[in-house]
Amino acid sequence: MLPQKLPVLVLVIVVWGMICVSHGLAEEVPASKRVKIDLTLGTWISVGDTRWSHDASTSFPLGNPTSRLIYSDHSANVVEFSAKLSVGPRFFGRLNVGGAGIGGGRLIDDDFLSPDRGSPSSRTHSDIDGGSLWYVNADMGTRLTNFPNGRGTFDGFVGFQYWRQKHEAYGVRQVHCSAAGTTVDLDPFTPGVDPLCAPGGVPVSNAVLVISNTSTWYSLRTGVQGEYHLTRWLSVHGSAVLKPINLFTNEDTHHLRVVTGELQDPSFTMVGVGFGADADIGAKVNVTKYLAVQVGYRVWWNRMIDGTWEGHPANGPSVSFPLVEMQSLRHGLTAGLTLSF
Repeated sequence: MLPQKLPVLVLVIVVWGMICVSHGLAEEVPASKRVKIDLTLGTWISVGDTRWSHDASTSFPLGNPTSRLIYSDHSANVVEFSAKLSVGPRFFGRLNVGGAGIGGGRLIDDDFLSPDRGSPSSRTHSDIDGGSLWYVNADMGTRLTNFPNGRGTFDGFVGFQYWRQKHEAYGVRQVHCSAAGTTVDLDPFTPGVDPLCAPGGVPVSNAVLVISNTSTWYSLRTGVQGEYHLTRWLSVHGSAVLKPINLFTNEDTHHLRVVTGELQDPSFTMVGVGFGADADIGAKVNVTKYLAVQVGYRVWWNRMIDGTWEGHPANGPSVSFPLVEMQSLRHGLTAGLTLSF
């Protein structure tokens, strides 16, 4: 996992390098080859959904899926900084860094037993009231074509994306408990000791941290982008990105069960490979030659192809089962100010 301060350090180095390179090249190359720099300060008012489930049904009477956790409707007002370096009319490099605290939303924790035939045997709710979001996109691209009459451009690019989210869930409220759930233990580490759930059980206070989850995606990406000028001062733009190769890690810590000595920290870990896609649309108003205002909408999505879930008891060896599902989705409005020179 990358240190949280690394994206900031990379950004400072890259921006400083851009400035130095631009001063040097401006004196050595003709006007058509000069460097252009675009610096954008923006925001992404987003909401997200991260979910995972695993299959331990080879251990009767556990169901498939055995457990599903859904971190839904968690909001993040991202502060974002982008730097784009264009060399001549064709080539460019771009760095995009964003971060935010995560607040709001709900954790839905479902457990399944085979007697309930795919319906949740137990469902609890917790409040998401903490966490963080960090991402870095680094791209290199080239001009593919120009629209007639200088109306716009169409580019292609390749790059890398690092996307990390941490969720903290507080409190536990029992929402559903089936007849099987009151008599059968789901826990593969202490089989037959305690029932899975109890109807009308005493809730855990919202002041108590119960689960922390950290998901990290490392993605290769390739895409296209275009901008079309409707007038001299107004343009529309969009991009579509395919992420054909993702590597991910996901860690869950069940703090109450760590305290009671049942599980380690982290309690469950997941690794695997996947794919994903990103998309942006928006409009830009050129206030002056050097300053522009833009608004838009953005969607990011990653999904597992194959993965493994491991549980880590406090005493005894870890157990491993197939991961059934792992995906992250984030979308929302974007806005920003761009300074060009």
